[in-house]
Amino acid sequence: MNKILENKKVIFLDVGYTLDYPASGEWMLTNKFYEIVGDRINGKDHDEIRKARHEGIRFLEENHLLKTMEEEEEQYTEFYSIVSKELGLGLSLNELKEIANDRTYNMENYLTYPGTVEAVKKLSESFKLGIISDTWPSITPQLEHIGVLKYITFETYSCFLGVFKPDEKMYMDALSKCGVPASETVFIDDRIANLEGAARLGITPILITANPVNDVETSYTKIKYLSDLLV
Repeated sequence: MNKILENKKVIFLDVGYTLDYPASGEWMLTNKFYEIVGDRINGKDHDEIRKARHEGIRFLEENHLLKTMEEEEEQYTEFYSIVSKELGLGLSLNELKEIANDRTYNMENYLTYPGTVEAVKKLSESFKLGIISDTWPSITPQLEHIGVLKYITFETYSCFLGVFKPDEKMYMDALSKCGVPASETVFIDDRIANLEGAARLGITPILITANPVNDVETSYTKIKYLSDLLV
């Protein structure tokens, strides 16, 4: 085991770009989105798509307190409606609902990194594992689909608190559930800002760089994949 885990009892894990990654290469613009949009996306440059996505994300962030996958599907329908309007795609209501339904219920949208499930299983034999994730209610079937849910003891999801990392409420919720001092926990995430939020409360941060974009210079311990902790 990595030395950073000495004297630790709990490992908190992020999900996206830590345990899994999007099959389409983008969390929101899924394969189903591109399949239905088809040629209508042609001619739209990266900046236009980024701006449209940002407008949709802003709606999701402003309406983030939700409990059910039905509520999630409704939100995604509006998200894709915003994207469609911003890009002039002309998606019909039925098309919007089909894309939103897929984004909510199709767990094939998620792929795991090499050795992830095996690493989670092995770590669960020595540590209690928790999740701290900016996510939606479909996270539960997502974790089940990728094969790790049965190893998770504590769950802190942004959609149930209405705030995102690095808001202190996320980490305080996780610590309240795990029952040990922050000094006996670590948090693995792909974003420095999220790790800084954890570190302010005494949680030991670990940067994961499975997504190369997030491989930045830092004083924090770095791993590429979760399995690196087993070495």
